[in-house]
Amino acid sequence: MEFAYELKIPKERIAVLIGKDGEIKQELEDATKVSMNIDSKEGDITLTGEDSIKIYSLREVVKAIGRGFNPEIAKLLLKQDYALEVLPLMDYVKNKGHLERIKGRVIGANGKSRETIEHLTQTYICVYGKTISIIGLPEDIVIAKKAVESLLQGSPHSNVYRWLEKNMKKRKQQEIADW
Repeated sequence: MEFAYELKIPKERIAVLIGKDGEIKQELEDATKVSMNIDSKEGDITLTGEDSIKIYSLREVVKAIGRGFNPEIAKLLLKQDYALEVLPLMDYVKNKGHLERIKGRVIGANGKSRETIEHLTQTYICVYGKTISIIGLPEDIVIAKKAVESLLQGSPHSNVYRWLEKNMKKRKQQEIADW
């Protein structure tokens, strides 16, 4: 039995999905045994294959690339434990004029804020278009998401970092206790 799934990504991300000489597309198809039909004019992608779980995995990778992630990071989603969380920024702003400002809060000067959150939560964060996306282990995503949401709601960066550091310490102690 063959399964199919259709999705759409921004047109400007199609080239990244395909890769140089079709490298990325081929690599993803080989890894999942799922074929990708890409309409580069519309940004429509159709995934077809016999394993619905592999189609789901590839869908998550394609979605991540569409949300601005580098294909190497997006490929982490092919691993069983990794997940993708997409936060729509319009849920956090009253009008479009505030979009750039709140994106800037999460990114920080020269990407410093985003890097700090990534480092303290062992996740990958991408701010693209009207979304902020996070790739990581589910328990790490929960913490990263809470930190990002705190920044989006106006919490001072120092408070968010302090909370993250405390959380990390607590988790390390828990790991030692569990060991």
